[in-house]
Amino acid sequence: MSQTKPYRVSHLDALEAEAIFVMREVMAEFERPVLLFSGGKDSIVMLRLAEKAFAPARIPFPVMHVDTGHNFPEVLDYRDTRVATLGLNLVVASVQEAIDTGLVRELPDGTRNRIQTPVLLAAVEKYRFDALFGGARRDEEKARAKERMFSFRDEFGQWDPKNQRPELWALYNGRHHPGESIRVFPLSNWTELDIWHYIAKEQVPLPSIYYAHDREVVERNGMFYAVNEFIQLKDGETSEVRRVRYRTVGDASQTAAVLSEADTVEKVIDEVAATRITERGATRGDDKVSEAAMEDRKREGYF
Repeated sequence: MSQTKPYRVSHLDALEAEAIFVMREVMAEFERPVLLFSGGKDSIVMLRLAEKAFAPARIPFPVMHVDTGHNFPEVLDYRDTRVATLGLNLVVASVQEAIDTGLVRELPDGTRNRIQTPVLLAAVEKYRFDALFGGARRDEEKARAKERMFSFRDEFGQWDPKNQRPELWALYNGRHHPGESIRVFPLSNWTELDIWHYIAKEQVPLPSIYYAHDREVVERNGMFYAVNEFIQLKDGETSEVRRVRYRTVGDASQTAAVLSEADTVEKVIDEVAATRITERGATRGDDKVSEAAMEDRKREGYF
């Protein structure tokens, strides 16, 4: 008499099922959801999850890119190709356009991450989005780990970490008044390593910038920044061509690369499994302003 093998769900399958459940829950509770899509690996995985959540139908909500104007060309090319392939409605909230119209002022140092927030909030108000999917993960940054799966934002887009709604089991409270919104984080229980394992499992294509390649960089404060139109050499600095890859992508004036020989998904997984520094800590200059830099920005309305 044969024995029935026990049914087991892998860790990755459980994370996928949870994220898909959250996405479907949002579609059931909200009128105007949108997925924040930067062309980075976390938003790419969210897009893949959305495909699976609503297949065989198309993804039933638009994607929005808060465009700083300081982009890596590889990422923009990927964004446009992916949007066209899936037939998505792309909303671009342009920081440059906001500067031109006087909504925000460019900072003296030329970086634009900080001034993304008013641009995001203006787009939310313009299109009346009431739920915004974001790609925050629990291991990404201290402030990210404080949030719930459904993160309530008031009519000013602000987040109060001391006034969050309880989430018992898989019950999510999406109630909100006009003007208020909910940031939804389906990847809340994922780690960077989970993301890469999922990319390998699903064979998800990524911008080439995520894999090791030769690039002209300058070292500043122990971080390697690409020399481009947004980052120029200062007096006394010299550049060199190094083999690097990016763990995260964002504003090209604030995002650094890491030295790496990982040019395949499998090699990246091995590298991430061995690292002891978070991706933001290793590559994001804007998070070095203070220990609470991200939390301060989220209180103002950031992702």
